[in-house]
Amino acid sequence: MKTFTRGEKSRLADLGLGTRLAVAIDMPAPGITVDLSCFGLDAADKLADERYMIFYNQPASPEGALRVDLSAGRAVFNIDLDALPASIAKLVFTGAVDGSGTMRGIGNGTLKLGDGAAFPFAGGDFQEEKAVILGELYRRDGQWRFGAVGQGFNGGLAALLAHFGGEAAAPTAAPVSAPAPVSAPAPAPAKISLSKVTLEKRGDKVSLEKKAGGRGFGRIRVNLNWNRGGVAAEPEKKGLFGGMFGAKKPNGIDLDLGCLFELADGRPGCVQALGDAWGRFDEKPFIELDSDDRTGTSTAGENMHINGDRFDEIRRVLVFAFIYEGVPNWAATDGVVTIEVPGHPTVEVRLDHAANERMCAIASIENRNGELQVTKLVDYIGARPGTGSHQVMDQKYGFGLRWAAGSKG
Repeated sequence: MKTFTRGEKSRLADLGLGTRLAVAIDMPAPGITVDLSCFGLDAADKLADERYMIFYNQPASPEGALRVDLSAGRAVFNIDLDALPASIAKLVFTGAVDGSGTMRGIGNGTLKLGDGAAFPFAGGDFQEEKAVILGELYRRDGQWRFGAVGQGFNGGLAALLAHFGGEAAAPTAAPVSAPAPVSAPAPAPAKISLSKVTLEKRGDKVSLEKKAGGRGFGRIRVNLNWNRGGVAAEPEKKGLFGGMFGAKKPNGIDLDLGCLFELADGRPGCVQALGDAWGRFDEKPFIELDSDDRTGTSTAGENMHINGDRFDEIRRVLVFAFIYEGVPNWAATDGVVTIEVPGHPTVEVRLDHAANERMCAIASIENRNGELQVTKLVDYIGARPGTGSHQVMDQKYGFGLRWAAGSKG
């Protein structure tokens, strides 16, 4: 793997890379929230089409040529350069501080292009900027190339957006109109909603309304992710069962996403990997868990989808995380849950209280007269003699389920 320095450039072909690749950015920043993004620019280095800004509010381009999986301090952009429209001539990868802190406060980070190249950087490389352009993929003479940039900005994500010719939309602005044709003499700036709602304290709430004329809320995505570098790996097991159970876990912990639910007709239930209770999206309970990351290596974390077009049949959902395997240490996981509702700002809930119980009731999603209300709980719950933590949580929040010991298949 070739190591780049600031300003160095190379053709992808010379790095042994094709036109389908992953760009992985690790930007550890203790105590700082960093948003990692990709801007798809035209030949004039402008964001002519807002659909090609890939970030927390827009994780994929229309045709899927650009997709991102986000977690705390990490982003993996999966890219198919051949599938991009001809109008996209450059992809620029950026980081921006959200809230307090500057780029000088980040740790040792890396931008990697598959197995072909790496561009290391650190807080000491920057001044007191709030944002930075890390690198870019660009097309020249019919070939794609990579350039390591490392250029800082005094402003944050909004300043980057303005630099590329876009405009941050006000939270109350009307829906964005279709992009102006490329041939238009003076296309209007792309308007992007940078709104993100972070519920800071336990009990903080946000309410989301259905879009005018819409049937419901669309496909709601609940994502659980955590800092895989924050927990020590478990030692590899030796002996008779070492080959079966001894694979070393990169983060030493199996963190599971799940929920308790109550439907509008009063029926309660649970969706989780434990007991293979995966749920259903298109039929009751209209909640489905898409996978169980048993290895801790998935950059996408764990995802649960709620059918927001059937939200009138759901009364409430209690989102929880459970440490199925590993030493309980929530402080080290730096966990975060994001709730993505189409047409609304991303809602973020951070697991920001230290605790050693195995269960955390993270947030509630409730149907309040047709509005979707999210409340931060971050309530750590332990087992009691003869009563598991699932049942203790159930009793505390009043779902009324009957519990029995279970395991994952």
